[in-house]
Amino acid sequence: MEKTEAILINRIRYSETTLIVSWCSAEQGLFKTIAKGALRPKSPFSGLLDLFVSAEISYTHAKVGDLHTLSDAHWTNPRLGLRQSYGRVLAATYLVKLVELVAEPHAPLPEIHALLVKALDYLCDHDPSAALIERFELRLAEDLGLVGEGGAARGASAHAIEDNFHKRLPVQRRQVLDWISSRKGQSRPAGPETGPSEE
Repeated sequence: MEKTEAILINRIRYSETTLIVSWCSAEQGLFKTIAKGALRPKSPFSGLLDLFVSAEISYTHAKVGDLHTLSDAHWTNPRLGLRQSYGRVLAATYLVKLVELVAEPHAPLPEIHALLVKALDYLCDHDPSAALIERFELRLAEDLGLVGEGGAARGASAHAIEDNFHKRLPVQRRQVLDWISSRKGQSRPAGPETGPSEE
């Protein structure tokens, strides 16, 4: 039995009553568990497996493959404030999808996990800003060794991530920046020339 504290970053329905839940942990990195019976009304997981919560979880390693079995979960930080605006949820979704884009499954992610915790905690109390998105991209790119410390121009970190991983940035980047622009009357920041592309 493994135990760790992790952020719930994705969940999909596996069957009528069961979920597949994706997690980000400092020690275990990105990994998936199956939560059997989680959608039953009397399940011990009922109401606990929400997006972006941090939880102490226990799980049993899969004998074959990488889909482990979730045994127990208890919130350490439910981050209920994220639900106060669509922009906060959109920003949180972009940040976790960006981490999923760059991280290898089951590789420890202490710095990236700490960065994600800090950003999600901020979003509990504040709507997102372009500066938040760009700072997160910069810190992530620095951690991955893609840009020099503090030396990236606006949009350069996003470009570096996109270019080095040969994948388009998650579409939520454009969506959250458009949301910010519409709320504050600011033009959406772009990187050099046209800015990074998104799926």
